[in-house]
Amino acid sequence: MIIRFGYVSHALALWDCSPAKSLTFTRWKQLDETERKEQLLYVTRKNLEHTLRMIHYNIAQEIHVYRLSSSIVPLATHPEVLWDYRTPFKDLLTEIGQLVKKNKLRTSFHPNQFTLFTSDKPHITDNAVGDMQYHYDLLDAMGLADEAIINIHVGGAYGNKQAATERFHENIKKLPHNVKKRMTLENDDKTYTTTETLEICKKENIPMLFDYHHYIANKDEDEHFEDLLPEIFDTWSNVGLHPKIHVSSPKTEKEFRSHADYVDSEFLMPLLLFLKNHNANVDLMIEAKKKDLAAIKLCEDISKIRGVKRIGGATIEW
Repeated sequence: MIIRFGYVSHALALWDCSPAKSLTFTRWKQLDETERKEQLLYVTRKNLEHTLRMIHYNIAQEIHVYRLSSSIVPLATHPEVLWDYRTPFKDLLTEIGQLVKKNKLRTSFHPNQFTLFTSDKPHITDNAVGDMQYHYDLLDAMGLADEAIINIHVGGAYGNKQAATERFHENIKKLPHNVKKRMTLENDDKTYTTTETLEICKKENIPMLFDYHHYIANKDEDEHFEDLLPEIFDTWSNVGLHPKIHVSSPKTEKEFRSHADYVDSEFLMPLLLFLKNHNANVDLMIEAKKKDLAAIKLCEDISKIRGVKRIGGATIEW
């Protein structure tokens, strides 16, 4: 079994390297037309340059799994702004994508919780389609649209989970087919359980991204991940990628759903033993406050287990 560890968006080991510097709509409105364009270009260039720095960092640290920031392009989907970011940054976007491909990194996006398809309000669905299209377009500009994924949650239940699920199946029809092909769905920590998310994924032929922490926080009494993971892994069979799992550990017992700075390997042990016993090659996305530092530490911690061999900066073999 081989496990690769990755992190979310911002490498804390690098100085001043946020890929999510922002320009708010309020600030944008205060500027004249020339200043608006200049600021959009300035902030986007910084975010792209920082993304490029982190790709180089990942290569140097042998971190093969990385989630790109959704906030690289400010105001990209705002209806009053909608601007062409691909043309001025064609070369930089291409450079990022070529570096990712050359070094066989696995990249992804995770739009925010407002990108959902269970609402009964048409404009919410339209906004979700627009946001998914933005993420796809960014991947396309990087040349990564045939390999990276865009992961979201199912959405809200709005007091009637069955009706909301039916709306999901109806509303998702508005998503262009090429975008849906890059989509994954993740079980969440309050609403849609692992079983419920899996059923939606199977019906829509969408890979399911299993979140272990969410599963622990939101599961039925008769729900056991050991029974569900084989089916979850089967949903990845048509996309040519190893299954991907999100891992984190609780901040405290009282704040169980919140993510801790690092990931407790003991908290993950039932999952790790299952993966080992089934010889499952997977990628783990670490969702911890310390990001890249947490990913490397978790790799180090697990590599201390008897029989585990660290074969890269963020990769183990067991």
